[in-house]
Amino acid sequence: MTKQYDVIVIGAGPGGMTAALYASRANLSVLMLERGSYGGQMNNTAEVENYTGFKTILGPELSEEMYQSATQFGAEYAYGMVESVTVQEDGTKIVKTDSAEFETKALVIATGSEYRKLGIPGEAEYSGRGVSYCAICDGAFFRNKKLAVIGGGDSAVEEGAYLTQLAESVTIIHRRDELRAQKILQDRAFANDKIEFMWDTVATEIVGDGQKVIGLKLYNKKTEVTTELPFDGVFIYVGSVPLSKPFLDLGITDENGWVLTNDKMETNIPGVYAIGDVRLKDLRQITTAVGDGAIAGQEAYKYLESLK
Repeated sequence: MTKQYDVIVIGAGPGGMTAALYASRANLSVLMLERGSYGGQMNNTAEVENYTGFKTILGPELSEEMYQSATQFGAEYAYGMVESVTVQEDGTKIVKTDSAEFETKALVIATGSEYRKLGIPGEAEYSGRGVSYCAICDGAFFRNKKLAVIGGGDSAVEEGAYLTQLAESVTIIHRRDELRAQKILQDRAFANDKIEFMWDTVATEIVGDGQKVIGLKLYNKKTEVTTELPFDGVFIYVGSVPLSKPFLDLGITDENGWVLTNDKMETNIPGVYAIGDVRLKDLRQITTAVGDGAIAGQEAYKYLESLK
C-alpha cells in the first residue's frame, strides 16, 4: 500500500533534517527517508568546531541533537534505499525504495555526495585518523604539522593554501606536471613559501603506525622511482561524486550528476527541491546544508499552499 505524505525528504543529514523541521513545523506531514544513520557524514566527524552555537561538539552528538529537533513536530523517519522517483501528470511524486512505495506532492532531495577515493592501501584504515577530505573541517587538528595534499584542481590548491595558515608545511602532490586549478589560485600557491610541489607523482599507500598516519609511499611516473616520505596528515582532493543516481532520469542534473537549483532550492520540476551537497554549489558545509534545508522546507510549504 502506498503511503502518502505532504513532503518527503530523501536524506537525513543536516540539510534534510532541517527541511523536515521547517516543513513539519508548518503542520505538514513529513517523512525523512535515509539509507543509513541520520546525520550522514556528521557521524564520521570526531569534532565539529565550525557550527554556530557550539565551540566544539562531537559529530554524532550534533546528529542526535538535530534529529531530536527535526522530529519534535511530528516528522517521521524511516530507513529506505531509494531506487527511483517518478513524477505523474498531476504533479504527484512516487518514491520507490527497496521495500516500499510512497507518494508526495513535494519532494526534497538531500542525498549528499561522497568524496572520490584514491582506493589505495591505508586510505580507509586511517580515514579520520590523519586522512581527511576537508581542510575547513579538519585543518585545525593539524596545527604545526607536516601535511600532504593530493590533487591538482581548484579544491586541492585552494585547500592547500588554507592549510598553510595552520600547518608547518604543505606538499601538493599531483600526478601531472602542471596544475589544473585556476590561474589565480596557482599564482597564489606558487607565491606561498609554505607550499611545496611534487610533480608527476602518485600516492601508492598511506602509511600509519596503527593509530595515525605517519607517511606516504609515492611513485614518480617519470623517474619510476618509489619513495616513502613522512607526513602527519593527508588531505585528498580528487573530486566528489553526487549521490544522485535515483534522480538522473528526471532531467534535473548536469552532465556530472549534480542537481541544479535556483536560490529557492527549486529544480526545474515544480515541487521538487534539492539541498546540501547533492546540488551544484561551491561550499559544502553543515552550515550551508542547514541554510539550504530551511529554504527548501519553507518553499515546499508555499508550493503546497499554491495547490489549494
